[in-house]
Amino acid sequence: MKNSYLVALTGGGGTVPPELGVVRRLVERGHRVTVLAEESMAAEVAATGARLRARAGVGFAADTADEIDSAAPDFVLTSGHAFGAMVAAQSRGIPFVVLMPGIYPLPVEGTPPPGSGFGRALGSLSRTRDSVVGSLVQRRWDQELLPKLNDLRAGFGLERLAHYRDQVQLAHRQLVLSSAAFDFPAQWPDGVRFTGPVLDDPPWARDSEWAVPEGGDPLVLVSLSSAFGHRTDTLRRVADALGRLPVRGVITTGPAVEPADISAPANVSVLRGAPHRQVMRHAALVVTHGGHATLMKGFAADLPALVLPHDREGADNAARVRAHSAGIVLPRTASPHRIARAVQRLLRSPAHYRAAAHLGRAIRDDAAGDQLLRELEPTGDHPGVLPERIFPVREFES
Repeated sequence: MKNSYLVALTGGGGTVPPELGVVRRLVERGHRVTVLAEESMAAEVAATGARLRARAGVGFAADTADEIDSAAPDFVLTSGHAFGAMVAAQSRGIPFVVLMPGIYPLPVEGTPPPGSGFGRALGSLSRTRDSVVGSLVQRRWDQELLPKLNDLRAGFGLERLAHYRDQVQLAHRQLVLSSAAFDFPAQWPDGVRFTGPVLDDPPWARDSEWAVPEGGDPLVLVSLSSAFGHRTDTLRRVADALGRLPVRGVITTGPAVEPADISAPANVSVLRGAPHRQVMRHAALVVTHGGHATLMKGFAADLPALVLPHDREGADNAARVRAHSAGIVLPRTASPHRIARAVQRLLRSPAHYRAAAHLGRAIRDDAAGDQLLRELEPTGDHPGVLPERIFPVREFES
């Protein structure tokens, strides 16, 4: 049975390629898919075969409600922060699914507070730490997000919520586009499903011309984000570090950094983009800010990682890399000398390669599996994965 899907995306950074990878997979299965996103994503959406509904700029909730009322999709998929789209779908009685391209981002009993960069609690002291810090973090997010969210819900005739995260928990499914093998073990909330990572490269990188650098020295791939330009200084220090070693360096800056801004030694190439999955077939290790997509692709290629965390996501991912012994974590301010020593240590460490390969087997299996489509396609073979409309569409409440 073919269905129609409305996919509401908050564009930006490493979450876009896996989310659009979900869109592409649905289109390839013959479903009708409309993507609600910024006009700037038009080319990327067109590459999937889906239709773009450009946001009008008056809010995700209004745009989503308008598209639901005019096109009557069977299901709504949303980015993890697209609260307005969730509210609109709930108000219209449309089952909605939240896409989470990374580790599970909401608080769960027994796991470190999201954004803390903490490792897994191993005793009463660290469990107390997690409880105190987790309460403070969630209170801050509630103070910042909950009043606006409840005002929005009230405008759509919905009851008030006690916590901002409750809006996500109302989803029929929360699909974590990652491998459970990478995350810390936990008792996940009802509706949470790990469906495997989507390892697609973004079009601007996938279509880039790239050739394997000449020579036989180990190849080191460097990727510190595709969306943020404030990492230029770190890229310069990494380039300096690789210049001190007998390696071939490949630095991809992404659209936010000009390659010319990185002064690189002779053994380091600086490119705006390159197909990472192709580069990784020739690479010996990956240097990253801790982005989930880069880590998943690296581990899928059995490569350990040197992580220089730059944000909350990077810190949390780094904690998991450290826990699995699949790489080394340094502060983002690390000197070229420290970075060079860490690269040398990784290249000479069979234990890190074994740990990365162990993760890689699980990640490849999850990425190649059909769990994602099983969750998104109600069929005769898999009934009830997604429900019918909860109640009839009603008129928009202003």
